[in-house]
Amino acid sequence: MITVCRRYCKLLHPSVSKTSDLTSNYKKKTDGKRSVRKGEPMSFIQKNTKGILLCLVLAIPCWFLGQAVPVVGGPVFGILAGMLITLLLKDKTQFQSGITFVSKKVLQYAVILLGFGLNLSVILETGRQSLPIILATISTSLIIAYVLHRVMHVPGKISTLVGVGSSICGGSAIAATAPVIDADDEEVAQAISVIFFFNMLAALFFPALGALLGFSTTSGEAFGIFAGTAVNDTSSVTAAASTWDSLYQLGTQTLDKAVTVKLTRTLAIIPITLVLAFVRTRKAGSEGKKVEFKKIFPMFILYFVLASVITTIATSLGVSASVFSPLKTLSKFFIVLAMCAVGLNTNIVKLIKTGGKPLALGFCCWVGIASMSLLMQHVLGIW
Repeated sequence: MITVCRRYCKLLHPSVSKTSDLTSNYKKKTDGKRSVRKGEPMSFIQKNTKGILLCLVLAIPCWFLGQAVPVVGGPVFGILAGMLITLLLKDKTQFQSGITFVSKKVLQYAVILLGFGLNLSVILETGRQSLPIILATISTSLIIAYVLHRVMHVPGKISTLVGVGSSICGGSAIAATAPVIDADDEEVAQAISVIFFFNMLAALFFPALGALLGFSTTSGEAFGIFAGTAVNDTSSVTAAASTWDSLYQLGTQTLDKAVTVKLTRTLAIIPITLVLAFVRTRKAGSEGKKVEFKKIFPMFILYFVLASVITTIATSLGVSASVFSPLKTLSKFFIVLAMCAVGLNTNIVKLIKTGGKPLALGFCCWVGIASMSLLMQHVLGIW
């Protein structure tokens, strides 16, 4: 009976026979829609959480190690930790998006927050004396980096990063410069490794060198200016200046002078990054490539300036500078966090194999900066 009914329905409505086809087609369409939904871009949190957490897990112990051993510093521990984990972690696919975000964006956020540690009025007032020395040492380092890039065939981006990092403020300057010249993480890691190696040597040996050269032991001015202009990372400047203060019972004279000079140098990030952006645009144009200046313009540098202006205005209105201390600390932590990400994107074997020339370049910049600082102090009658 059921069979007869089916045949009867089929005669009246031939389309009914295609029901199974329609059903299967509907399923295909539905599955198609589902597959499209699966293929939609994941949200920022879904994409980046794992990579950010991995960097964070590495950065926290590296931060405390940096506090315990300031001569080495957290950023160096961060790079080393990242490179070691990369050797063990064969497949980083699920972490890569977050790692890239940290190595690029968080590094820029660190530079912006660095601006909250700069009181422009204090720097312009007390850093004026050291300004000629700062300009001379920066010029020396950049010239040496350019010449050796040509003579030794050191890759252009690495020589730029080493030259800028040596002459301005180490990791912060490299963090600001890397996105402007489109340097990759391995180039950043190479430059950071070179810079911090000579930072460590400077912090250890410069106090002894200062005594050998006959710097005044009753005032921290001469050695403070020397440390502030010849050592590039804040932690190493602090270590060298504090050692001099403790050796000759000068309280914080040397440290205060060195940090002020160091912060004055930090302002050089602004013109350097703008000039590099302009040079990159010109070079790309001459090679027939289209690179718009506004697209590579380092907008985060404007935020860095804005942060400095906010600090300057706030302190002039009576706000305590200690209010901005958490932001300065966060900036330093972000640099450690970003260096962990840089390490995770770096091949340590390749870094060691290609490290000879950048190391030689860094040594020449280091010696050139220290020599120019001493020469300028002698010319100006400071030493």
